Amino acid sequence: MKKILLCCLAVAFLLVPGLAIGAADFPKGPITYIIPFNPGGQSDVEARLQQPYLEKILGTKIIVEYKPAAGGALAWTQFSKAKPDGYSVCGINIPHIILQPLSLKDAAFKTVDLKPLCIFESTPIGLAVKKGSKINTLKEFIDYAKANPGKITVGISGKLSGHHMASLQFEKKTGTKLTLVTYTGAAPQVTALLGGHIEAIWGNSSDLVGYQNEFKVLAIGTEKRMDTLPDVPTFQELGMNFYPRIDRGVAVPKDTPADITAKLEKAFLDTVNEKDYHAKITKAGFVAMDLNSKAAMKYIAEETEEYTKLLVEHDLLLKE
Repeated sequence: MKKILLCCLAVAFLLVPGLAIGAADFPKGPITYIIPFNPGGQSDVEARLQQPYLEKILGTKIIVEYKPAAGGALAWTQFSKAKPDGYSVCGINIPHIILQPLSLKDAAFKTVDLKPLCIFESTPIGLAVKKGSKINTLKEFIDYAKANPGKITVGISGKLSGHHMASLQFEKKTGTKLTLVTYTGAAPQVTALLGGHIEAIWGNSSDLVGYQNEFKVLAIGTEKRMDTLPDVPTFQELGMNFYPRIDRGVAVPKDTPADITAKLEKAFLDTVNEKDYHAKITKAGFVAMDLNSKAAMKYIAEETEEYTKLLVEHDLLLKE
């Protein structure tokens, strides 16, 4: 009887999803890497750079899939309910995954539903206008915005995004009022500025580097000038203690088994610490990071506390 009971327990153990039996030979097939924004944006650029390294390390195909809508909320809502088996991972943006559950009814996910594998880069945010704009400096931009409240249209990559928060902070610091135009990602936002449909953008550093011949970047949110944008002043050197940015990483659903999570975490950390990969993202205008899962969770918790205060201040916290 005892032997029968032990056999039954062993079979039950093997049938429980996510236990070690499935992790030893993980992955057995392709892994889908979900991008919550349009093709061509920063999240897509990062995923495409990582793709060959991840495929070599994990020994399987990495399939990039796009799910743009609601500033990433659609993808993160769906992904939070995905099967926690490691065969799908999703790009995450901070502060987006913090702000949306706190403020958007359509964001049917919680920040803790997304378990970070790592945070691999930070993208400083800058303020840019088209090359042919009559505005040439940050001071001219502020002076014009003060004299013409709401007249300047500024593109942002999603409501309750890093760009949105940057604009709210900027308006408070400068006493200005801007009209925000929301896009589904960085790529269409850049296209809109190039086409003259908006006056300015809160732009990611990588876009500002890539389009510096078409844009005038008035200031960037770093403590010192970027090597890839040496002629662009920081907000700090222009008298503003203002350091807007977006952090990017990748996550799995929260119930993904620890051993599978660890295998994916190592693959991403090994990728972002490759010397040639590091050089590529630095040249593209990103700031490299390599926070592991534990450090990323701590960082997100700290940022949640700070952004909650900002939402309360602007009456943007979701009412129960």
